[in-house]
Amino acid sequence: MSRRLRLLFSALAMAALLWLLFAAAERALALAQRFLALPTWLQWTLGGILLIFAAAGLSLLWWLLRPRRKRRPLPVPDRGSLEQRIGQLRERGADTGTLTAELGELDRRRASARVYVVLFGEISTGKSSLIRALAPHAQVASDARGGTTRDVGHYDGRLADGRTLVLADVPGSREAGGEAHETLAREEALRAHAVIYLCAGDLNRSQGDELHWLADFGKPLLLVLNKADQWTSVEREQLLTRLRQQSRGIASAVLAISAGGSERYQRQLADGSTESVERQRKPAIEPLLQALDRLTAPGAEGLENLRENAVLAGLHQRTGTLEARTRAEEAERIVRKYARRAIVGALAAVAPGSDLVIQGVLATGLTRALAELYGVKVSDVQIEDFVQQARLTLRTGTSIVLAVAGNALKAFPGLGTLGGGVLHAFAYALIFDSMGRALAASLAERHTLDQDDASARLKELLTDAGGTRLRQLATLTMDAMRERSSTD
Repeated sequence: MSRRLRLLFSALAMAALLWLLFAAAERALALAQRFLALPTWLQWTLGGILLIFAAAGLSLLWWLLRPRRKRRPLPVPDRGSLEQRIGQLRERGADTGTLTAELGELDRRRASARVYVVLFGEISTGKSSLIRALAPHAQVASDARGGTTRDVGHYDGRLADGRTLVLADVPGSREAGGEAHETLAREEALRAHAVIYLCAGDLNRSQGDELHWLADFGKPLLLVLNKADQWTSVEREQLLTRLRQQSRGIASAVLAISAGGSERYQRQLADGSTESVERQRKPAIEPLLQALDRLTAPGAEGLENLRENAVLAGLHQRTGTLEARTRAEEAERIVRKYARRAIVGALAAVAPGSDLVIQGVLATGLTRALAELYGVKVSDVQIEDFVQQARLTLRTGTSIVLAVAGNALKAFPGLGTLGGGVLHAFAYALIFDSMGRALAASLAERHTLDQDDASARLKELLTDAGGTRLRQLATLTMDAMRERSSTD
């Protein structure tokens, strides 16, 4: 387009804009005159409505355009309290070796005063090629953990200013090996001072979740688009724009590189045939080196607090998971113990009504033991109310319990023909197993004695005719009968 045409179009656009401004001003003045001609009470009413709409519009505009707050890292526990929890778990027989080793690794890396950077991302994003580009000699670092964790490799790298760092190569997410490899990668990411998150295109949902997970632990992070040479400059800028939007408040920088590596292509020969050729692509990682230099400028000492917080926060979660699993195992043992006592009590109940006394005593003991296990303080009144509510639930569901018990016993040749005493004992086992499981699940989730929730769970378990649980209860009943027979 010639210069004269550009000037002409610019003049026409300016004239159109001025016309619109004059038309808007004229319309606004006309509306103002009509507004002033209205009665005073109507002016105040309309004015108030307009102010409300204006405030709502400004609020919506601020909500859309306001700068996003940085994600707050997860709360960090005190190390002393964390070690105390681990010690309590060890005393209860839990395997705390990995938790203790994690604390030892935390201290070892702090003492080494070296900067650790982990390469994180999905498979096929070019992590191995980037390792070779950042550490051309690829010598295993002297303090590598590769000897103990074969799926995590450590390599000595060097920045442009001569500073060294340790590069951690971890398994890619969505890799064969599944959850175990993903756990290794995430644990190593928490141990590192900084993270290079590598992608080869737009982020999918799982990658977005990983970024937010890393942000929750406050990890300094670079989002790196690899294989940038496969897009045009326009496509590359569009991708980078989307990645910046997806990682706003998370990534310190978003950049594009080409890690190099090998590629295969078909070459036409002079005789018309083709051959497969492999060649090495030259890496172009200068933007990453510069960003990495800025990110790690504080050094190991300056980044250590963030790294330690991430490790302790991760240990807090892992310890909580082990605590929950240990409590669940202990709850299982308590429930099994009281189910066995219920069987013995039912077999020994000969006087009319004595089984109801046994039922009440055992239910009270079961409730108290599980509440103590989960650290829930309950009064005698609460326990009595819960036992009474459980009795009402059982009274209305007696026929269902007996039907389930009778059907289960038929699966054991000879056991189902031993008489009503066995059926009664098995029904008690089913009742106390259901009550214990319902109460344990409710206490674990609600952290209080919620009678309605526990009763609802109890009803559901009483009607659950699952083969595995009933088979275990039948075996428990048979064992109790044999022991009683041997003592008679």
